[in-house]
Formats: sequence, structure tokens, C-alpha cells
Amino acid sequence: MSSIVNQSTSAADGVEDSAITAAELSEKGAPQTGSVARAYFQLLKPRVMTLVVFTAAVGLWLAPGEIEAWRAALGLLILAVGAGASGALNMWYDRDIDALMSRTAKRPIPNGDVSPNAALVYGLVLSIGSVIALGLVTNWVAAGILAFTNAFYVVIYTMWLKRRTAQNIVIGGAAGAFPPMIGWAMVSGDISWVGFVLFGLIFLWTPPHFWALALVKESEYGAVKVPMLPNVVGAQETKRQIVIYTAAMSLIGLVPFVLGAAGYIYFVVSLAFGGLFMVNAWQLLRGDSLAPAKRMFGFSIFYLFLLFGLLLVDARSHVSLTWL
Repeated sequence: MSSIVNQSTSAADGVEDSAITAAELSEKGAPQTGSVARAYFQLLKPRVMTLVVFTAAVGLWLAPGEIEAWRAALGLLILAVGAGASGALNMWYDRDIDALMSRTAKRPIPNGDVSPNAALVYGLVLSIGSVIALGLVTNWVAAGILAFTNAFYVVIYTMWLKRRTAQNIVIGGAAGAFPPMIGWAMVSGDISWVGFVLFGLIFLWTPPHFWALALVKESEYGAVKVPMLPNVVGAQETKRQIVIYTAAMSLIGLVPFVLGAAGYIYFVVSLAFGGLFMVNAWQLLRGDSLAPAKRMFGFSIFYLFLLFGLLLVDARSHVSLTWL
């Protein structure tokens, strides 16, 4: 008993001892298999991956034609990995500003769980591998759109636009709008007006979603010199832009019904919740409180999932899944 006590005391004092337990090693920062795997998974931005897979699945579901169920499932999994790879490369490049912002300071690189070089290699390998795999499993049109999406997000948005222009989210948001088109192309091998409409819906949704967050985090973005719209043109002009984009988004949200891709249930719900989105945007514009901005950020996520979910259940026609 005395020996064990002495060993524990020595370990606490920083004295090397062969009897240090695994728990003590963990406290000293030694890597553990579970924590390392978790850190690499977090590099893939799993929340963003969820949205990517969901919107791509809707695009796939609405596409004409047929596809084997296993091929569709595997294609969506590969797409998730590809989207996650671009997230890892984004974290690699943004590691300096991530370390300074409360929202991102605990990400794997600034937290010290993954080295920058490891994250870079990880992101590149997964990005290239996912494009090749998607081409082999589905078709090269879908793979080509994925390659363009990843390049656009990492090079155009992350490396070029994000730190140079207040329109970073507007232009860069296109990267997050491509997944429905990729899902459609997995089945049809081409793109269509429906794919463009779904692209447009996400594209117009992105600015109100992120500018609401930027209003709340304005001081933090200013501290790291990222020119988000509130830091460049002020809060009031940002709110006005949110109203404009929300109105355009609410209108394009009705187009799937107009094109015959969705039924009356979708139309009614899209009209109602687009109206609620507009009410929130108007309250944000007319008031001084940031409460509507916080509310809008959360509501915007619900809104997008709701509309795309309704496209799954109220589609006028959809893909034929085969099991052999």
C-alpha cells in the first residue's frame, strides 16, 4: 500500500515512474485511441455532413430513373466523406482564427488533438479518394460536381473570399448548395431545373442563416479580421440584406410546387414557414435586440430541414430504387 501511495505521489510531482497508470497518462495528454478517432471525426464537421447528406438524398429521391439501393446508399456515404474532407481542409487553413474564436476554439487543431500537417494530409486523401470512389460507384458527372464543390469551398471560399470580402458567405455559400445537384446526378447522370431550384433555395438561405450568427458574433469576427457583413457595413444594413435574401428565399421555396416536383402539402407549409421566416427577419430589422438574430439562426436550420423533408414525403414523382 505504501509503495502505491509513493508512486502516485511521485507521478503527481512529475517524477518519471514506470508504475504510472493509464489514467495518469491520459491526464498528461497521452493520446488515447478513442479520443484520437473522435478528433479526426470532428475534423469532418459532422453537423455539416448531416445537412449535406440529407439535401443530397432529396435530390437523389426526386431524380427520374432508377438506381440500385446499395449504390444510392454507398454514393451518399461517399459524398458525406467528400464533404467532410473539405471541412477538414477548411479547419486546416483556418486554424489561426479558429483558435481565437469561442465558437471554434475547441476544434481539433487549435485544441491540439490533431496536428496541422496530419489534418492537411487527411483532408487531401479523403477529398481525392471520395471523388474517385463516387465516380466508380455512380457516375463521373456526380463525381465532377463533387470535385468542383470541394475545390470551390476550400480554394474560392476558405482561402480567397472569407478573409477578403463581405460577400464571402454569399459567393462561398454556393459550395453548400451543390449537394442536391450531386444527388440528382447520381441517378440521372445530368442536372436539371429541379436541381438548380434546390441549389437556389440553399444558396439564398445561406446569407440570412450566417448573417444572423455574424450579428451575434460581430466582435469576435472583428477581432480576427474576418470581414463579415456586420463588421463592414454595420448591423442595420446587414439586417436589411437579411430581409431581402429571406424574401427571395421564401419565393424560390415555392418553385418546386410550380415545377410539379412537390404537391399541395409542400406548397402550404412552404408558404406558411416562409412567412414566419419573413416575420422574424422584419422583427430583426425593426428592433435593436439581438434576440431575433439568435432565433433566426436556429429557425433557419429547422426551416431548411422541414422543406427538404417535405420534398421527400410530398414528391409528385421520385426515383425507382432497385434491390438487385
